[in-house]
Amino acid sequence: MRQDPDHADYMTKWAKAYEGKNYDEGLAGFFLSRSHAWCEQRFSEKDHFGRVLEVGAGTGVHLRYVRHTFDEYVMTDLNPPMLEQAAKLAAGRVTVEAQDATQLTYGDDSFDRVIAAHILEHLPEPHKVIREWMRVLKPGGTLSIVLPCDPGFAWRFGRMLGPRKTFTRVGIDYDYWMAREHINSINNLVSFLRFYFHDLDEQWLPLRIPSMDANLFYIVHVTK
Repeated sequence: MRQDPDHADYMTKWAKAYEGKNYDEGLAGFFLSRSHAWCEQRFSEKDHFGRVLEVGAGTGVHLRYVRHTFDEYVMTDLNPPMLEQAAKLAAGRVTVEAQDATQLTYGDDSFDRVIAAHILEHLPEPHKVIREWMRVLKPGGTLSIVLPCDPGFAWRFGRMLGPRKTFTRVGIDYDYWMAREHINSINNLVSFLRFYFHDLDEQWLPLRIPSMDANLFYIVHVTK
């Protein structure tokens, strides 16, 4: 039986290749970038949030798409290689901190907006994680979540055309790590969200019809 690949080595390679391979190459990269932009379409420079928390920020990709103003933007992640990349963006009102997205150290009602882009599919017991994110959100605040439509047909097809080949070339066993990382299916996550919240601002993109097989992303905004 083969040994499991080294997780630290995987994270180092993934962090180095993440933006260049995941976002800047091909049609898959284009749509992944669009998912962040689509999430922010609801807001404009006329909107303002005092304190913003991004959980699972990775290398900090989402920040470039934020359109609204803010007093403080806190990017968090738990993986050191990702934090090293994100730290390059820390300046002025933007800070970077090591945080476990499932057990945040912030107090109740601490943030006006919480952003979770492409992270909930990775986390065990997502129903508890959703509650944790709502705990740190102030009343009237907004929780924004971006999810891949995995294992929908369009997502699986796009993965085979782009990212799988790209990451394999840099020495990442893509199929193995995606099996370990994407542990929550989109249909289960949507079921949790619809159970907890009755007033959802949700979108299926890019086709805008409620189908996990026809779309690549599910984006939802929840007001506390």
